[in-house]
Amino acid sequence: MKITNVEAWVVEPDLGGLTEYQGEWQWTFVTIETDEGITGWGESSSTPRNGSLLTGAGVRAVREALIGEDPADIERLWHKLFRRYTYMGSRGFPTTIISGIDIALWDIKGKATGRPVYDLLGGKMRDEIRMYANAWFGGCSTPEDYAAAAKKVVAEGHDAMKMDPFLEMQPFHTMYQDGQISAAGENLGCDITAAVREAVGPDVEVLIDAHGHYNVATAVRLGNRLYDESKIDWFEEPCPPESVEALRSVRQQLRAPMCVGERLFTRWDYARILHEGLTDFIMPDVTWTGGISELKKIATMAETYYIPISPHNAQGPGQILGGAHVSMSTPNFYRLEHALDFKPAYDRYMVEPFNWQGNKLILNGKPGLGTDLDMDAVRADLHPDWFV
Repeated sequence: MKITNVEAWVVEPDLGGLTEYQGEWQWTFVTIETDEGITGWGESSSTPRNGSLLTGAGVRAVREALIGEDPADIERLWHKLFRRYTYMGSRGFPTTIISGIDIALWDIKGKATGRPVYDLLGGKMRDEIRMYANAWFGGCSTPEDYAAAAKKVVAEGHDAMKMDPFLEMQPFHTMYQDGQISAAGENLGCDITAAVREAVGPDVEVLIDAHGHYNVATAVRLGNRLYDESKIDWFEEPCPPESVEALRSVRQQLRAPMCVGERLFTRWDYARILHEGLTDFIMPDVTWTGGISELKKIATMAETYYIPISPHNAQGPGQILGGAHVSMSTPNFYRLEHALDFKPAYDRYMVEPFNWQGNKLILNGKPGLGTDLDMDAVRADLHPDWFV
């Protein structure tokens, strides 16, 4: 079997209630065709600020390196692409390009062998995937709003949810100024978290995403206050991802469990974090860190330290499926993230919709990823700046 074509498709999804992000986020799908009529698909999305248009262009830029190759040689092709731009740095943008390609290659291998991807990764450790809800709580602004919205999430069958209650910091999701928050902004965020905890009770996990906003002192103060007042179940990305030294300082002072990793890339970034014991959970992103191949390697590394893995998800259905297949075969799996507002968009681009059962995802056991892209929907929603 030989690869005959590689293509990227950048769509503009309907993000449901997250109207503030509509038009700013896109999803990049990748398709790989072969001379035996098997087509695989994956995802290389990167948001916000037209990041998916960049990754789509990147997929096209490496296309000639894949044409004529055997799609079964997933490991060799991963390294071929990883080293292709090594003099500019191989992590981040290059690994996001690799991710969609790698996921698509696993889809092809599964279809060619008649087995689901998780079976090729070692088989099932479990029959279902435990999820946690990334509850963006669009339109909420008061503790009362958040409490009412959190009750609805629990009513849908979820026993774990994540939020960022510090509304003042929303403009800093992709920047860093001084890492501080005002007293009023801190108090509102803590009041929101307390209201959510009271609304959902002690048995529902409340996860807090700090989005890497804070300097060390602020991160420690916020994390400890939220833990003491509301018994949060993790404090995610307390400071920007570049400084291991800052993370170590936070780790030494923080009482709340900590999660990091959505902006770490490849096993080499995780090696030091794991070796030094700098986190309680890790959350690699299958569409950013290098696809199914790299996510599985990171999970295996973390297993030797008894650190749970909880794949990050804030993009499209290929990200959910890539993370789910690794999670099915991974002993040290905790939960897989999904965005409640994205559920209709996930289903729009797949031939077969996801099988959600409360707080669990059930994979269908079909070959490859288990479902194909709905190319009619993909073509209908192509971004106006993307041409195929």
